[in-house]
Amino acid sequence: MGASARLNALSEHETVERVVTSVGLASLLESGPETSNDVSDHVEHRFEDERLIVETSFEKWDLAAEETCREVIVSILTAQDATELVVETSGLRRYYSGVGIELLSAAGRFVDQLGETNERLVTAAKRDPLAVIEELETRTGTAVNVGHESGLLGLGLDPETASYEGLFPSLRGLSIAGSFCRPTIPETATLTDMQSLSTGSTVRVYERPDGIPLYALDLVDLGLTKTEREQVVAGYEAIANGKASGSRSASRAMNIVTTETFDPKLTTVLRKHTRGYGILEDLFSDSRVSDVYATSPVSTNPLRVIVDGELMATNVQLTERGAASIASRIRHQSGRAFSRASPAVDSTADLDCGTGIRMAGITDPVTTGTAFAFREKSDDKFTLPGLVANETMSAEVAAFLSVAIEKNAAALVAGTRGAGKTTLLGTLLYELAADTRTVVIEDTPELPVDSLQGVNRDVQAMRTGTGTGPEISPADALRTALRLGDGALVVGEIRGEEAQVLYEAMRVGANANAVLGTIHGDGAEDIYERVVSDLNVPPSSFGTTDLVITCQAYQTESGRIRRLSAIEEVITSGEEIVFAPLYTMENHTAVPTGRIDRGESRFVNKLTDPGESYSDIRNKIRERTALMERLATEERTSPTEVTVAYATHRLGASR
Repeated sequence: MGASARLNALSEHETVERVVTSVGLASLLESGPETSNDVSDHVEHRFEDERLIVETSFEKWDLAAEETCREVIVSILTAQDATELVVETSGLRRYYSGVGIELLSAAGRFVDQLGETNERLVTAAKRDPLAVIEELETRTGTAVNVGHESGLLGLGLDPETASYEGLFPSLRGLSIAGSFCRPTIPETATLTDMQSLSTGSTVRVYERPDGIPLYALDLVDLGLTKTEREQVVAGYEAIANGKASGSRSASRAMNIVTTETFDPKLTTVLRKHTRGYGILEDLFSDSRVSDVYATSPVSTNPLRVIVDGELMATNVQLTERGAASIASRIRHQSGRAFSRASPAVDSTADLDCGTGIRMAGITDPVTTGTAFAFREKSDDKFTLPGLVANETMSAEVAAFLSVAIEKNAAALVAGTRGAGKTTLLGTLLYELAADTRTVVIEDTPELPVDSLQGVNRDVQAMRTGTGTGPEISPADALRTALRLGDGALVVGEIRGEEAQVLYEAMRVGANANAVLGTIHGDGAEDIYERVVSDLNVPPSSFGTTDLVITCQAYQTESGRIRRLSAIEEVITSGEEIVFAPLYTMENHTAVPTGRIDRGESRFVNKLTDPGESYSDIRNKIRERTALMERLATEERTSPTEVTVAYATHRLGASR
């Protein structure tokens, strides 16, 4: 039915009171918008700045389909404009913003200014403002003048093509959630994949001819009944009020709010929104998701995800309050400022779903509102045999690295963002001799310090920062680390003035043990240029680097994969620095160049101890290759299993 036909269908004798009374909302009009505190339990409303919040018991609330719902909102907006509308119904929130709310606000101004001069148009403007726009465009007179003054005729809407379904999309979320979801899927989208998540939600992936793929969550939250929603909200309040606490606060809260048997999914949902990180728990419970981006302003931009290396849009958005809640948790657990005075922050979190994530945030004045990037942390359970098992590298490459690190190599792990640098560096720390003291310097903890300590390694972590709070700079941390005992130095990421301190210490021999770190770049030549030109390290100092190990991540027909792509030795010849490849990529696997077997590797020769020959090192690499293959094949790849196997292997080799 067109807009004009809808308008003609409105009876001039059908009053607003009769329509609203038919759905039990008459008390709103009896009290008027000025006295919202006196309205009945059916509808209550309040304004928070330019946000209108409506609480109603009308379960079938739908601005797109129900004229009476639009009439209620326009009646409220005769007193005050709004740019955002939130409707709460039994623990469920519906969110509206954009042109749809501009339309209803303009209709409210139109009704207020037109007054009692035209009861038919007043009634119609409340229920079907698109039809009123169409009629006014063909008329002259007072009503048209009011249409222009109120802005109703200045919205640029075409009543013949505009629809309430398009103006008021279905955006819903639990009232305790910091996000909302658009459950409808475009008709042109094609379903390509569907998976169930451990949170109880379901994800469907759709290809779209006019855009990037859609990662659509069917949230378990939105499938709850009215009673279940109310119980979850009551449980949330019980936790907030301190009636239930501890690691089992969610189940305790549910037992407080109901004496009846309840579905375990209610505890899962409640825990997600109290102990967990809300919608992030759903997204990162999908093992294919590596990154989640929240672009400001968050309430108008959908979350985007990286799924097996491919960028996808989601049907989920954070609310401004949801973003503020995440920012508050980052401040609390990191101890770092995050405000206008310090508008960037970096931290980590362990989600309730078991995934560790790294969180980077920016806020005003760097951007409008708050934006985040969430990224899955490197798995601290990986070891070199584990990387052999998942084909990140061959057993021979793993064996070479194992021997090199055990003999205190100075190595940089290079790669682009997401290539697996931190994961590889973490695995190399297990290869240090068991009696090596290790100092790990990071601004955001990602390396497996706890796991290393769990297998009796002496690892001291140091946290750095560049903010205005009580933090130590990376360069000062490095100077301090050199005084914390003789041992290996590990720098989570080399990117600033600490590079000069690190290389000066290596050059003068202040640290005779292994020195390891990650750095952004692709290959030894690229790393050399960055360290020497960008970080102002003298070429002669860079020459103390033994190896540059490069990681790559790339897309294949079977999905995104990560591989060790190259190992290059650094050779100093007078004042010249050259790089010689020991392993290079071939058919998705790094293979030997033959330099080691031909006896040409200066680095391998450097590894020899007194009484050892080049040939002895080659034999040690062969023995270690067999060990890596066996552990990978037998799936003995956990830190504990690998540590025991290494100890047994070295004990046997010493006899």
